[in-house]
Amino acid sequence: MENRFVLISGCSGGGKSTLLAELRARGYPVVEEAGRRIIAEQLVSGGNALPWVDTAAFLRRAIDVALKDMAIAKAQSGWVFFDRGLVDAASALEALTGEPELHPVCSDHRYHARVFMTPPWPEIYVTDAERRHDFEAATAEYQRLTETLPMLGYDVISLPKTSPSERADFVLATLGGSAASID
Repeated sequence: MENRFVLISGCSGGGKSTLLAELRARGYPVVEEAGRRIIAEQLVSGGNALPWVDTAAFLRRAIDVALKDMAIAKAQSGWVFFDRGLVDAASALEALTGEPELHPVCSDHRYHARVFMTPPWPEIYVTDAERRHDFEAATAEYQRLTETLPMLGYDVISLPKTSPSERADFVLATLGGSAASID
């Protein structure tokens, strides 16, 4: 199998986590979003690496976690689905600081050539304790990613605004249907 690491990215609040829960229920390994894990850890420990306190520290930490996630996921067989990942964090850090993070780190650590994007979907968008940014910021994030991913050589595939089950069927069919089944 060509690169088995499938990136699910896109607009915050667009249904990524719900899609990944559906894929997990079908038996596929899923890597949870690094950002939410970092926020939960920082809130418990009283740390400052939070997107609303020290965005750059948060993003640097997200890059480190994404790299560790990819290393750990090598032990899995078959498709492994990532809720966001390295490209998301590196592109955000580069946009924030101007530091050339994106190409060096993302060239050495690749996902499958097809990246699935959740488009902006205002009808389901909600904020919570960990997602404090508004829909406009989420849409800007989506725009940045839809421009960045093709520059890195990825084929960006927009996910339909359908049920989680239909989205999972779409992802698996796009990846090759039965050839993508788990071991």
